[in-house]
Amino acid sequence: QEIGSGESEEESNGVNLMEFSDEILLHILSYVPCTDLVLNVRRTCRKLATLCLDKSLTHTVLLQKDYKVNKDKVKQLMRDIGKEIYQLNMAGCYWLPSSTIDHVTRCKNLVKLNLSGCRITSLRLSKMLSTLQHLHSLAIDVNPGFDASQLSSECKATLSRVSELKQTLYTPSYGVVPCCTSLEKLLLYFEILDRSREGFMLSGQLMVGESNVPHYQNLRVFYARLAPGYVNQEVVRLYLAVLSDRTPENLHAFLISAPGSFAETGATKNLLDSMARNVCLDALQLPKAWINGSGLLQHLKFNNPFYFSFSRCTLSGGHLIQRVINGGKDLKSLTSLNLSGCVHCLAPESLFRKAEDDIDSSILESLVVSCCNLRHLNLSAAHHHSSESIGNHLCQLLSRLKHLLSLALPVCSITDVAANVEKPPTVSNLVPQTFGRKVRIGIQTYPRNLADQANQKIESSVFWALMGNLRYLETLEIIGSSFSSAMPRNEPAIRNSLPPCVRAQSVGDAEVAAISQLTYLQSLTLAQLPNILTGSGLIHIGLQCQHLRTLSLANLGMMGKVVYMSALMDMLKHCKCLRDLRLEQPYFCAGAQFFQALSHCSSLQRLCIVSRSGTLQSDAVMSFMASCLEVIMCHMFMGESLTVCKSLQQSIVRSFQADRPALNVVIFPLLHEDLTEVIRDVPMRHLDEITLFKSRVAEEPPNLWW
Repeated sequence: QEIGSGESEEESNGVNLMEFSDEILLHILSYVPCTDLVLNVRRTCRKLATLCLDKSLTHTVLLQKDYKVNKDKVKQLMRDIGKEIYQLNMAGCYWLPSSTIDHVTRCKNLVKLNLSGCRITSLRLSKMLSTLQHLHSLAIDVNPGFDASQLSSECKATLSRVSELKQTLYTPSYGVVPCCTSLEKLLLYFEILDRSREGFMLSGQLMVGESNVPHYQNLRVFYARLAPGYVNQEVVRLYLAVLSDRTPENLHAFLISAPGSFAETGATKNLLDSMARNVCLDALQLPKAWINGSGLLQHLKFNNPFYFSFSRCTLSGGHLIQRVINGGKDLKSLTSLNLSGCVHCLAPESLFRKAEDDIDSSILESLVVSCCNLRHLNLSAAHHHSSESIGNHLCQLLSRLKHLLSLALPVCSITDVAANVEKPPTVSNLVPQTFGRKVRIGIQTYPRNLADQANQKIESSVFWALMGNLRYLETLEIIGSSFSSAMPRNEPAIRNSLPPCVRAQSVGDAEVAAISQLTYLQSLTLAQLPNILTGSGLIHIGLQCQHLRTLSLANLGMMGKVVYMSALMDMLKHCKCLRDLRLEQPYFCAGAQFFQALSHCSSLQRLCIVSRSGTLQSDAVMSFMASCLEVIMCHMFMGESLTVCKSLQQSIVRSFQADRPALNVVIFPLLHEDLTEVIRDVPMRHLDEITLFKSRVAEEPPNLWW
């Protein structure tokens, strides 16, 4: 009777979800994956059966990070609502068999389709595109074996109407570009390796039958991103050759992202000269060799620019102000600026300046005043040292950018140089800077709570004030100016790292604690902070930053010991929304206590640990994988033997692959000579987003692709 009366009271006082208006229910349902809506939720009652098929929920179907979707679910989804889908995103669904693509033919009304990272053959592509007569936007991969001659006339007719194309190349080819005669936006990602698996050198020459000329006459956006390697440079020059003959009149965004040295040629010089004469740009990114020492920026014309990237260029602050910002004129349209590795961009001249010299605050002030609507700013990979002038610190000037959503800074730039701020002693004063086990020599205790840190006057520091003023920041990167990951792309693991900047020696726990003011923080990267002594600031971030989804920590504190392990484990217990975790630290012990703490991260999907001389406990890893059901990526590059790594990898795959179709496991010795061969098999989504370390702020223009 008591139970019955309790139920009746709950019914009378409680709120029934079905009593909400359709508008509120549709808003709630918009957060549910489409596969769950169509295959599960709509079967619960008549009202939800109707709402789950509302056009607002079926118009756009996003499967790109639905790691639980499988071939059968896709088949049923397409059968039930295929005709209602206008935009379909399956990017990065590497685990789905190529036959899954056959079911896309049911989506007769598709306007946008993203199949990047999906396995698809030339014949399957031809069959699918032949039925999609309304398609205007397409993203695909071009793999070895692609043959454009297998594309049917119906397929080519569809491609002729495509105005937006994103193409990732794993083999020298034009792909489907020559068939797209109405292109307005072209995005090219070059991921071609210089050597085959057998060790043979590859050529950048296109295959026989690949001599068709691309059609660029209507092009508005041209974007090319190159992975390291000579072949990628050879192939992109073939794409650019057509542009150099005739530059499209409507071109307003021209972007080429190329690592290392990418020399300018006569053809590229002609292209740039033609652009200077004939087009007015809104977005620009060029290889550093094309800008350094040239007067190109002085001649290019800009309309209402929204994105600039001068990454790794020797552009001085004087040239930046005069040629790009037009002497400090209004640039309110600029929302994204990448000056990563641009070591002289905040100095008037670069000729006689050392990289470690103080910045000219007037240049940064002109930048802040002119570009007051910046939302994404990258100043990493350089020494931006502020002088002792009051009110002119880099952090104080950046505090004026109230619209910032993402920010990347070098560690040495956040140091408070004011004389009245007390500094905790640096690690170098406490312990010898050598590898191996450290001897305890009377390390004093350090505060582990925010109140004690306030007593140290950290709340009056310029970095604390900056974090307080940028309350809506979603992405923050604090990276040592000399930091380099132990696992670079296409090369053996780096065994030695450069020491941190002298100005960065005092940056530690208190500065990390200041980050906890960012209530809306979603992504945080901290690398090469030498004065981390306990990691206490991490605990406050875990407590205060409840929206944190991505966390990357690298080389914090002394290099011979993981001094922040206890604090990290305390932090992880509060990170309920964390999805991606990357840790790079020598001598990291991935043991039972660590994985027990990590198990509190119930939303975790991807884990990557990179540790020279690091160790792991296989039983702890298996228990963690069993308890965290959402984890679909486990990458560990440690100091264990090849036998131990292979055995653990096989055990994880054998135990969990059946229930987790997207499971990707790579456990391998970091310093093994075959590491690069193992890396090449990692799905590009994971490799690009988490496994490889890089600064991602303003890496690409915002909303480059849907």
